[in-house]
Amino acid sequence: MSSPLVDSLYAAGWAVVRGMPEPLARRQFDAIADAVYWRHGRSVQRLEANLRRVLGPDVSERDLRRTTHDGVRSYLRYWREVFQLPRMSVAEVVRRTQLVNDDIIRSAATSGDGMILALPHMGNWDHAGAWLAGDVVPFTTVAERLEPASLFDRFVAFRESLGMEVIPLTGGERPPFEILAERLRAGGSLALLADRDLTSTGLDVQFFGATARMPAGPAALAVDTGATLVPVTLSYPNARDLTVTAHPPVEPPTGRGRTDAIAAMTQHLASVFEQEIALHPQDWHMLQRVWVEDLDPARLPAPVGG
Repeated sequence: MSSPLVDSLYAAGWAVVRGMPEPLARRQFDAIADAVYWRHGRSVQRLEANLRRVLGPDVSERDLRRTTHDGVRSYLRYWREVFQLPRMSVAEVVRRTQLVNDDIIRSAATSGDGMILALPHMGNWDHAGAWLAGDVVPFTTVAERLEPASLFDRFVAFRESLGMEVIPLTGGERPPFEILAERLRAGGSLALLADRDLTSTGLDVQFFGATARMPAGPAALAVDTGATLVPVTLSYPNARDLTVTAHPPVEPPTGRGRTDAIAAMTQHLASVFEQEIALHPQDWHMLQRVWVEDLDPARLPAPVGG
């Protein structure tokens, strides 16, 4: 599919789906999800392979297929909500957000020390961002560059309209880590997706019984700036709402150097994500490779001395 066509399809989604009655949009996106699932293309195969690790080696093929099918529906729900989110008021976003331990977030956001929310690709992180910016605090996030550039610009404009500051992962005037650290030292807040390494410089963690690679950035920022690192997970409790669950902050281990502290904190995040994904596997929208065994060898760092 050509890049201009992809951009046109997303533009049409925002233009057409945005004004569609929600029950109709829900039925149509469920139908699209069903068609995508039964086509069983590469993305669905990858989701199924990832969920097999989550559900364990003893999962029946029937249960794996059902969970994968539910996962595709959950993922298409995310896109439907993205297209319809711009028409929602802050009050409606707040009404449709079920909060668990949100006092952890509110306390960290007002501490003056800076706050880093680290999230997996669960539920609808744009809905969660709209709630955070509208009801708690404005924040900064990082976005992977998409092709074509016009599509990336659309997503930046969409997220900025929800109250986020968006920094590109690559191609910016300054390194994103430098900007993020600057925001934290000024007492600001960040929200970062943290369950998939996008830089080939991530850390190995134990995740569902195997080695996966996750980004070091959230923990490194916390160690370097003294900001509070809060794991946050998302799930869909029903057909309308989103549950945002804040977990206890990840504290830097005492008596350890920077490298070891970052590794330990990143593993802590992975363990929290593992626990919550196991509870809501259908809401983990991971259609990419995260386990080292599954990665392209070209993405892996060269061995020392190699």
